[in-house]
Amino acid sequence: MATSISTSSYQPPNLRGKVALVAGATRGVGRGTALALGEAGAIVYCTGRSTRANRVKRSGGKKKNSPFDHARRPETVEETAEMVTARGGKGIAAILDHTDASLVKKLLARIQKEQGKLHIVVNDVAEIIPQDWGKTFWTLNLENGFANLRNVLHAHITTSHFAAPLLIESAKKSGTALIVEMGDGDSYTYRGHLFYDLVKTSVIRLAFAMARELRKRNVAAVAVTPGFLRSEAMLEHFGVTEANWQDAAKKDANYLSSETPLYSGRAIAALAADPNLMKKSGRVFSSWGLSDEYPFCDADGRRPHWGRHFAATYGDCMKSCGDAFYEHWVGGGMEAVFPDWP
Repeated sequence: MATSISTSSYQPPNLRGKVALVAGATRGVGRGTALALGEAGAIVYCTGRSTRANRVKRSGGKKKNSPFDHARRPETVEETAEMVTARGGKGIAAILDHTDASLVKKLLARIQKEQGKLHIVVNDVAEIIPQDWGKTFWTLNLENGFANLRNVLHAHITTSHFAAPLLIESAKKSGTALIVEMGDGDSYTYRGHLFYDLVKTSVIRLAFAMARELRKRNVAAVAVTPGFLRSEAMLEHFGVTEANWQDAAKKDANYLSSETPLYSGRAIAALAADPNLMKKSGRVFSSWGLSDEYPFCDADGRRPHWGRHFAATYGDCMKSCGDAFYEHWVGGGMEAVFPDWP
């Protein structure tokens, strides 16, 4: 289910002069966000581990590689940076592993030296090892699960840890700064896999926790979720391209309501430009929900709304986090005893 507007009528928000760090920008929503910030005029540091120099050749013949094998995917972080520049921003490739604190610290020092400011951080580093769906927690591969916890939560916390001081200083001079945690789902419902559920619900909690500590610093922290994604890997999984993506509906009719990574990226660009952003801090938002509020569209002019599609197909069972839910997240012993901290 989707409405549409003319792609030529879409006007990106004005983010010229803003500096962004998109962690995990090689592909998927990370790349889509980098491009959306670029078309809004931002300087975007695009980070990742996939480079032109380290791509592993894909096997030929009958043996096909998984589309989710990142080591053999063709996308590179250098390519993302070039695409950002081509859209009107300034893309800067930075090759690093965000679980290595020393490398993240050096990157933030580089940004401070080169730009003297930082306004937007998007934590999109995701799982490296595909989840073994369909298995109960007592039959899961523990090491794979723990590795994915490290790949996501350690990386996100490390990046925000080193970015926060520069965000705070920048917010003093030029308006609200923003940290975005990319997740999957805007509810607290179970996501069907123990480790996947821990990762995706934890990034929501990360946004909330950071928002509480930053609430007096003019730095917002939110979590954002895309809908059914037409990422590079998902297109390959369905055996289609962006040119004929609707053919994937033969395998899964839900794909007709899918969205490209650019859609969530444009939602984040809209958030970053919102003068009332601090009112949203500490919450989780969906790309489709934000499209009800901000005038952005997907790359093809469509405005897919996964929430309405899901409700029409499966019933109103998404249970998005709302005001009643967030009431249970504030107050408590800590705030009673230390109401002014920090």
